[in-house]
Amino acid sequence: MSFLKKTLASFGIGSAKVDSILNQDVLYPGQNMDVSIHVYGGSTEQVIDNIDLKLCCRYIAEAPDDRGAREANPMRRIPQTYVLAKWSLPYAFTIHPGEDRTFEVKLDVPWNTPVTIGDAKVWLETGLDVVMALDPTDKDTLTVRPDPLMDAILSALESQGLRIRQVECEEVKGFDLPFVQEFEMVPIDGPYHGVWRELEFVAHRDEQNLKLWFEVNRTRSGVSGMLASLLGSGKLKRELSIPVNTNLDNVGPIVLNYLEQTTAVQES
Repeated sequence: MSFLKKTLASFGIGSAKVDSILNQDVLYPGQNMDVSIHVYGGSTEQVIDNIDLKLCCRYIAEAPDDRGAREANPMRRIPQTYVLAKWSLPYAFTIHPGEDRTFEVKLDVPWNTPVTIGDAKVWLETGLDVVMALDPTDKDTLTVRPDPLMDAILSALESQGLRIRQVECEEVKGFDLPFVQEFEMVPIDGPYHGVWRELEFVAHRDEQNLKLWFEVNRTRSGVSGMLASLLGSGKLKRELSIPVNTNLDNVGPIVLNYLEQTTAVQES
């Protein structure tokens, strides 16, 4: 093996490469994802110390911004990355020139993985830890759809004329995760049109229950995007807990009845 090839490989030229192939087009929270990791040998023999596989998402944090101190909102939005799940190869191996090695991996998709609607982003990141060389990586954007329970809730709200306007993962303090996914819906027809300006809600699922927190804004002067901060402070009062074994046909009516009752109490 020539010294030139070794040197080029240390700079990532002609070195090993990695490619992850997801064996399903769409992911659902609470299910497994099957991943085929292909490692392709380069022009030299290389030792692979490890393979890291990470399921990641993006959320938005806010921090003071001195540049905005003279503006109405002196805060800046900072994208953050959170690792939802990860897997590592438990041993090192050697990849030879031109060799192709495949590793079949199952990775759990956590229940609170964001649904990829609006600004939500979820991706799979694969990295090789290569001795004395630049570490190759592979990044694949993923599609995540609601699980049946969340799908029933969204369908019920849409049946009442509510449509999604914005979905974003926002930082939250004092919660199980550093973020929550916030859904903002507006009534374009139906019983809430002209009555509500918008409905915001977040959801969090554990092994036994799906918890929902709601905020209804009736006026045009309301401030959007405050739900995450209120959730962390424990100030939100509209909390609905739905057992995960609830019949899906009953989920929509439970949510709609709850909203009717809580908003009626607020009006009285």
